[in-house]
Amino acid sequence: MYKNYIKRIIDFFAAFFGLLLLSPVFIIVMIGLFFANQGKPFFFQERPGLNEKIFKIIKFKSMNDKKDKEGNLLPDAERLTPMGAFVRKTSLDEIPQLINVLKGDMSLIGPRPLLVRYLPYYTEREKLRHTVKPGITGLAQVNGRNFLMWDDRLELDAKYVENISFSNDLKILLLTIKGVIKRDNIEIIPSKLGTTLDKYRSLK
Repeated sequence: MYKNYIKRIIDFFAAFFGLLLLSPVFIIVMIGLFFANQGKPFFFQERPGLNEKIFKIIKFKSMNDKKDKEGNLLPDAERLTPMGAFVRKTSLDEIPQLINVLKGDMSLIGPRPLLVRYLPYYTEREKLRHTVKPGITGLAQVNGRNFLMWDDRLELDAKYVENISFSNDLKILLLTIKGVIKRDNIEIIPSKLGTTLDKYRSLK
């Protein structure tokens, strides 16, 4: 009952009122990033959601699109703007995903939506992550986030799916709020964190 009906109702109203409450912050950050990123305050990227259906995730854009003489994007560290670093440190870059929740692409709580190119690299158990809507935060995010090894991170996603309940979601939400306030396990430049899943599984 909770998984199939109540969770969606809670998601919708929480996202709706969350956007209303955070609208002043949303507008200020959007304007700041508009100037920092040459008129591009938002970042859109295709991600697999429920039943591996592809959707476009929306985030605040923390890096500009500056390229080298050969036309290749500069390293992440060189493209990260001061404003972008701030929104990453404070997790404000995640606010636009409330729009994804309103649309029904995502849930507040669930496995984080990863890259489309990772789809062939999940084990059968890990594919459980796509039997529910992806979340803005999840069990893996409150237990180490991107600092976890891939196997541990994906196992936590599977465990979340097997134990979905209102009490577990509430616990994850409260731990997420605590983590944001304390700024725990936040890496400003993700490319510094280990290897990607496709490379990791190819090496095994």
